[in-house]
Amino acid sequence: MGISVKLEVFEGPLDLLLHLLEKNKVNIYDIPIVEITNQYMEYMREMQRRDLNIMSEFLVMAATLLDIKSRMLLPKRASDEEEEPEDPRAELVQQLLEYKMFKCISYELKDRQMDAGRTMFKKPTIPDEVAAYEEPVDLAELIGDMTLKKLNAIFQSVMAKQENKIDPIRSKFGKIEKEEISLNDKMEYLEAYAAEHKRFGFESLLEKQGSKMEVIVTFLAILELMKTGKITIYQEKTFDTILIESKVAA
Repeated sequence: MGISVKLEVFEGPLDLLLHLLEKNKVNIYDIPIVEITNQYMEYMREMQRRDLNIMSEFLVMAATLLDIKSRMLLPKRASDEEEEPEDPRAELVQQLLEYKMFKCISYELKDRQMDAGRTMFKKPTIPDEVAAYEEPVDLAELIGDMTLKKLNAIFQSVMAKQENKIDPIRSKFGKIEKEEISLNDKMEYLEAYAAEHKRFGFESLLEKQGSKMEVIVTFLAILELMKTGKITIYQEKTFDTILIESKVAA
């Protein structure tokens, strides 16, 4: 039986199958697979003449329908009559039900989107006299039987709670500031210092530094100058003072 279809109407093979079931007014749980397969294949032949770019998904479904059709046309074996055989259409029916559910949900969401687009909102406008109105306060009723002694007790209780929130250790920490000490600047300083003093003690040099960070950068600068051969470090005896000697001309 010939059918007239428009390819752009259907979003996929399941959409086409639902259309055929609704068109033939058949129960989705009892699909007349032979008739539906024939109509589906006719649609496939129409598609081949129009658009080959969307054929792949429809071809897979066509193969599925032909497989179900062939299994339903096979004669039943004697052993199959004793127990209820599995319906070859069951998996396809489940897919169609799930697709139909999602399709109905998409329609519902689209309707809600359209309804939301027609919703208008008005910004609240309050007259100036209403916005400026302040409810009068009855001081006598507000204070009641409150006395200065009770107010002081409340104040002391609040202050005690605030003091309990203060960490006794962290509250004594000072402000931590980042020291900006350049390794290159410290190397230039050491070169000039070494050229002027020629030989000096390692400890005495570090004692001249102002902070822990400066000591670390000074130590790194000494290592860099040793690598470049501008200074040498030696110790005359074990546990003696470590000496630094300049190799740079004054």
